[in-house]
Amino acid sequence: MIELKKSAPRSHRLVILSAAKNPRISLLLLLVLALLCANAPASAQKPASIDGAVSGQAIYNLTAQLLAVAPRRFNGSPGHLAAERFIKDHFKPEAAKGDFETDQFTANTPVGPQTMRNFIVKYPGKRDGIIVLASHYETNYPLRDIDFVGANDGACTTALLISLGQYYRAHPPQGYSVWLVFDDGEEAVQAWSASDSLYGTKHLAAKWYADGTLKRIKAFIVADMIGYKDLSILQETQSTPWLRSLLRQAAIDTHNSAYVFKTEAAEDDDHLPFLQRGVPALDVIDVAYGPLDNQTGDYAYHHTPQDTLDKLSPQSLQVSADLFLEMVRLINQR
Repeated sequence: MIELKKSAPRSHRLVILSAAKNPRISLLLLLVLALLCANAPASAQKPASIDGAVSGQAIYNLTAQLLAVAPRRFNGSPGHLAAERFIKDHFKPEAAKGDFETDQFTANTPVGPQTMRNFIVKYPGKRDGIIVLASHYETNYPLRDIDFVGANDGACTTALLISLGQYYRAHPPQGYSVWLVFDDGEEAVQAWSASDSLYGTKHLAAKWYADGTLKRIKAFIVADMIGYKDLSILQETQSTPWLRSLLRQAAIDTHNSAYVFKTEAAEDDDHLPFLQRGVPALDVIDVAYGPLDNQTGDYAYHHTPQDTLDKLSPQSLQVSADLFLEMVRLINQR
């Protein structure tokens, strides 16, 4: 007797029932069923290439390790240098092959010139083009005198990129090249404004415009604050529409639709310098970090000492990893 599964589509159920009634044609009909399942829509099951390929628990553990060695990572601090060493230590194989680049620059900030560094890790693909996955790694400079560690705001997405790098080291891209960007100076140095923010990505977008790299970038995707236990990824309205649509499809494909696009709004983030230069860009961000504080108008854990590891979950980081891997796969299919 062949068990009828509730999840089988109606047409597939008829095939199963027919096979059960006539054993002589069971094998042939089951082969037909296998072909039908192979051609089922992508949303029927998680794509084999991304299902559990990067572990949310491993990302969570990496986040804890980063916070242990570099809890406060504001520019010019010992923690900032420790965070840089942490990143570089995880990419020694890429550095040995010349696929790790340190992009050092001087930013003119409201408190004077500051030395900042972006790190670019390159995984060459087989097609001409680049998909960039980015996250900032530093903590907020104005909050340097409080116990702000940025577990969600910078640490977990740094860990996410490190884990994605480990994946692409073992599974080199078969389509476009994948570049990871750990960018510096996302946060304001004094108070958020168009001129006092996004230092790293502004510098990098200008540099890549000058050397021609920008023309090769198929998509620039930012990860920001996507480890919160109550994950709700914003539909960021400034992002490129086709990339927003692809993120929705990625959520369907990975069975994670419940975590995306419950709300929509514009958010100023590291994708803007690339959008402004004509590069397709997407901000994958959860801004609703904790309960809304009616006094400040902000969410309770954002830019406060409450942005700690206990607010995150391996499950949310698993969702985020699956979404990023699936986004890369879908971009390569366009």
